[in-house]
Amino acid sequence: MATLATYIRDMSAASRSGRGTALAARELEEAAGHSGMLRAFPNDAIYFYSKKIDNSRVVRQADPEARGECWSAVGAAAVLLMLGASIIAPHVGSVLAGYKLEALKQERQSLMNQKRDLEVKEAGLLSPERLNDLARVRSLASPGSDQVIHLDTPAVDGNFARNQAPAGPDRTPSAQFPSAQ
Repeated sequence: MATLATYIRDMSAASRSGRGTALAARELEEAAGHSGMLRAFPNDAIYFYSKKIDNSRVVRQADPEARGECWSAVGAAAVLLMLGASIIAPHVGSVLAGYKLEALKQERQSLMNQKRDLEVKEAGLLSPERLNDLARVRSLASPGSDQVIHLDTPAVDGNFARNQAPAGPDRTPSAQFPSAQ
């Protein structure tokens, strides 16, 4: 590494070498004792040169074995990738199924809360006190005995209920519900 101190020292030694070695040696001794001189750095006499190399005309020779080695490396990497994926895939599927299960549990809980709220609301709407209040506001009366139609007991033909008015002198079952012929 060339420093300014080394360069000055070398130049002064070269210029003095022509006047005599005894005089140059004495001047060097005086300069060494002088506090204005810089001491040399380690490896100060080493110089590095860089040379520009042009490789544009160099053509690479194809190696016939390199292609086979490349494909075998690609095949081995693919096999390792498939092995890793087959090891990791069940765990990932299990984690995703767990997330889906938790989401479904939360949805079920919210639906059950909605159902409970709706049941409470329905019970309030169908309460006898509320229905009586509504009937009183709208001036509704209880039905008379001739307005009530009783359902028959199960018949032999499998019909469980038939809407028929009780047979009376002015009503016949066929007159109330004419057949659609």
